[in-house]
Amino acid sequence: MPPEPIRPGYLTFGRAPLSPGAVKPTDEERMLAVAGGDREAFRELVLVHEHAVWSVAYRFLRDAAEAEDAAQEAFLRIFQAASRYRPTASFRTYLYRVVARICIDRAEKKHPVYTDMVPDVADPSPTPAEDLAAGQRADLVRRALDALPPKQKMAVILRYYEDLDYSEISRVLEVTVKAVEGLLARARAALQVSLAPMRG
Repeated sequence: MPPEPIRPGYLTFGRAPLSPGAVKPTDEERMLAVAGGDREAFRELVLVHEHAVWSVAYRFLRDAAEAEDAAQEAFLRIFQAASRYRPTASFRTYLYRVVARICIDRAEKKHPVYTDMVPDVADPSPTPAEDLAAGQRADLVRRALDALPPKQKMAVILRYYEDLDYSEISRVLEVTVKAVEGLLARARAALQVSLAPMRG
């Protein structure tokens, strides 16, 4: 599946890089600093994670503007909840949990949004027939993914696009590892049926 379009810098704040000898704080340390009122630490978190958050939201919602809104909402929620943050899991897990909830909530409030936009094919010189076939395959995969129930769809995105392990997915979705296994098994079975014409 071709990569999602890149939307760099939609939340950037313009910050000078750290000096070469400086030790970078961990995300968890940055978040604790945000809880103490350090807005610069929040800017750093946004700069580090904005693309990953937008990417998850885009893959789930299939609309660049809506993904941008979801990403901004995720960062806003994290900022507003900073005083309650406890580093019991990695910050990345916490962040994915927030964006996953937002995306699933949005999906449950409306039907899937299909888009005519097909990401560019990686090969710089495909023939028109290859372009058409790649576009049809991408569209078929996108529609099959969009047809999954929201939690199954998010589990697939986190596992196969974001490369999270089952344990981390379970913390993001707030379910057991066994439940993640079940979500992914049901999703794979549904995708095999939906994508059978591609293999045929």
